[in-house]
Amino acid sequence: MNFTEAEIVGLVSAFIWPFIRISSLFLSAPVFSATAIPARVRVVFSLALTIMVMPLLPPLPDIVVFSYEGLVVAIQQLMIGVVSGFILQLCFAAVAFAGQSAAYSLGLGFSSQIDPQNGGQVLVVSQFYVTLATLLFFTLDAHLLLLKILLDSFKSLPIGVDGIDKSGLWAVVAWASRLFAGGVLMCMPITISLLLVNICFGVATRAAPQLNIFSVGLPVTIVFGILMVWLTLPDTLDQFSSFLTEAYDLIGALLRV
Repeated sequence: MNFTEAEIVGLVSAFIWPFIRISSLFLSAPVFSATAIPARVRVVFSLALTIMVMPLLPPLPDIVVFSYEGLVVAIQQLMIGVVSGFILQLCFAAVAFAGQSAAYSLGLGFSSQIDPQNGGQVLVVSQFYVTLATLLFFTLDAHLLLLKILLDSFKSLPIGVDGIDKSGLWAVVAWASRLFAGGVLMCMPITISLLLVNICFGVATRAAPQLNIFSVGLPVTIVFGILMVWLTLPDTLDQFSSFLTEAYDLIGALLRV
C-alpha cells in the first residue's frame, strides 16, 4: 500500500481536529471530567466518537495541520469543547454554592467529605445537592443531549479558523453571573428561615438569660435546617432543571445548532 504525503496529511487532519473538539468536551463537562473516571476511559470514548464522526464530516478546509493556520484551527476546536462543558459546569457550581450556603446556615460547616467528581473536600450538604443534581442530569438524558449537540455542531459550525467569537465568550460570562444569583435564590428560603430561628433564640436569651442557648439552639437549628432542606428540595431541583435548559440554549446558540 502506497500513501502520498498529501493523503497522510489529509487523514491526520480528518482525525486530529474532531478529536480535539470531542476530547476537550470530556475534559471539561460535568460527570465526564470527574477524577473518579480514569483518563484512559475518556480517551477511549473520545477515540470511539471521533472514528464514528469522521465519515460524516463535511469537507475539511485545505489547511496543513502543522502550520500557523492549523494551530488556530486546533485552538478553536479546543475552545468549542471546553466552553460547552464549562457552561454545564456552571450549573453544578450553582447547586454546590447553594449547598455550601445552606450548610453554613445550618451550622454544618465543619462536616465535609471527599468529592469524587472534583477530588477535593466539600461540605456534606453541598455534596448531597450535587449528587441529586447528577442523578437528575442522567435521568433527563442531558449527557446524551450534550453529545448530540456537539456532534451536530460539526455541520452547523464546521471545522475551520472561525469558531466561538468574542461576543459568544461575553455571553458565557454574563450568563455565569445569572447562575450566581440563581445559587443564592436556591438557598435563600433556608437561610431566611434559619435567620428567623436565630432571632427567636436571641429574644429568648434576653428574656431568660439563664437559658443555655448553645446547648439548645444548635440541635434545634440543625433539625429545623434539615427539615427545610427536605421541604425545599423539589424547588431546588426544578431550578436546576431550568438552569440546564438555559445552558443547552446557550450552547446551541454558541454552536449555531
